Amino acid sequence: MIRGQVMDFHLSPEQERFRGEAGTWLRDNLPAAWGTPAFKVAETLADEVTFTRAWLRKMYDGGWAAISWPAEFGGRGASLMEQLLWAEEYARLKAPSLLPMGVGIPLVGPTLIRHGTEEQKKRFLPRILSGEELWCQGFSEPNAGSDLADLRTRGDIEGDDLIINGQKIWTSYAQFAQWCILLVRTDFAAPKHKGITFVLLDMTTPGVTIRPLVEMTGKAWFNEVFFDNVRVPRCNIIGEMNHGWDITMTTLGHERGSTSPYPRGRQEFRDLVALARSLSPRGHIDDGVWRQRLAQHCIEMEVLKLNSYRSISQFVRNGTPGPEGSILKLFWSEADQRMKETALAIQGAHALLAKGAVQAPDKGRWSYELLWSLAGTIYAGTSEVQRNILAQRVLKLPRA
Repeated sequence: MIRGQVMDFHLSPEQERFRGEAGTWLRDNLPAAWGTPAFKVAETLADEVTFTRAWLRKMYDGGWAAISWPAEFGGRGASLMEQLLWAEEYARLKAPSLLPMGVGIPLVGPTLIRHGTEEQKKRFLPRILSGEELWCQGFSEPNAGSDLADLRTRGDIEGDDLIINGQKIWTSYAQFAQWCILLVRTDFAAPKHKGITFVLLDMTTPGVTIRPLVEMTGKAWFNEVFFDNVRVPRCNIIGEMNHGWDITMTTLGHERGSTSPYPRGRQEFRDLVALARSLSPRGHIDDGVWRQRLAQHCIEMEVLKLNSYRSISQFVRNGTPGPEGSILKLFWSEADQRMKETALAIQGAHALLAKGAVQAPDKGRWSYELLWSLAGTIYAGTSEVQRNILAQRVLKLPRA
């Protein structure tokens, strides 16, 4: 619990009650046979999206879909400590991933709550919360990823519409999304951090073309998205025309400053230790070198926990996510990769077995997750971008 400038790690009775309530609800409502071999895992991305929608709807009906949102918008108005306790229980019980819904509730919702009009909030927030509408994020472009402000997708005014032309890339789950948060350049004469407009795009609008991209994991939930004279009503602009960069910073602040990687990372460390124990006949849990490597991961997860609490403290004091969130994003994404590399090293040649192979430890989970973890140092701003943000905005170092 945060008291003034001091972090007290002892939970209050109210916080203990909240954690108990969260854990009880999750245990009582997890999908039938969840966590057992009898559970039928989604085999396709479409099946994964369908399953996640149903799970989110159950969370919505139980009042747990977006506990951080204000109560007036369907959330619980939960404190940051309560959000962290919920994330801890969610990770501890290994509840279903909400990745297909990973744009709507954590990013679009908070952005609309802060910057949207009353009409926009009434139209979009309930459908985000219930999972009725899935969202994607149209930010990155082939030549504007790390340097997002260099985006070239354009929006030209024509009456009451914006006419959009251009391309986005790495757009997760775009082939299933009904809506997209989209950045377009509406003033090419302005400095590159100006002249950007933040719009909401109906993905069924004529002129939108989606092309899935197969990643090295074998899945194709990234996409290229092309816009050919796509008409977007001006009422779908968030904030003011040409002032979308500040709104973008709100979105990215929530993406980078999330506390959720810490509980998930801690649970994955426990799974890593269990993996090492399961291979103990080969000496991994008793060998001093491997024990030191596992101890290093344990230390890193504790550092991640403390930085999560620091991020919470900053938010409580300032009311908005700050550049300190880059510390959290930078550290967890690189620590996550190191942990997955250890998991594969422990397995030796068995790590080469395909996901789902009977002989593969943990059914090949770790090989897949190492490949996926490589994206963590790229999305939401590369590690290089995070270091620049920290150097300039936190350490106040001069530009070279």
